[in-house]
Amino acid sequence: MTFTIVDWVDIFTRKIYRDIIIDSMKFCQKQKGLVLHGYVIMSNHIHVIFQATTGHLSDLVRDFKVFTAKKILEAISIGPESRSNWMLKRFEFAAKSQSRNSKFQFWEYGNHPEEIFSEKFFWTKLNYIHMNPVRSGMVIKASDYVYSSASNYVRNEGIIDVCIATVPIIDFTKQNRAIEINEW
Repeated sequence: MTFTIVDWVDIFTRKIYRDIIIDSMKFCQKQKGLVLHGYVIMSNHIHVIFQATTGHLSDLVRDFKVFTAKKILEAISIGPESRSNWMLKRFEFAAKSQSRNSKFQFWEYGNHPEEIFSEKFFWTKLNYIHMNPVRSGMVIKASDYVYSSASNYVRNEGIIDVCIATVPIIDFTKQNRAIEINEW
């Protein structure tokens, strides 16, 4: 799934907001049955591979988005945040076009979910997620990006626990160059 900030506002350039996401994921793991297989937090969107042990992934995602939006909007309001007026006006404007919001809309509607139907598709998606910071020029190696599960897969360590999948199947016939796990 992909969770995108309204108008692609670069909210996650600040550690405080990224940490709200991480803390919420940890809570969902402990209290709501979240199984996290992979993630990356970029400046204005998040990619995740989620699963729910309860079987109600849509409820978990809804609760996650509602809670994180509320906490981040509170943090923006309290500050210090040099862009607070501008950001809150963007989120308020976005809410006016939607009848289901009271004052602010933080997340874009929709999660862009894709069902993972094979091991090969899983590794394709996980590789895409992990390579986001590399493609954006933030790091040379994906495992060096702190707010990603790439280091969990490479060094078995990270800021949040993930359910590590087994070794990927790499199809050399359909790729110009296979990306090995240790390149992350």
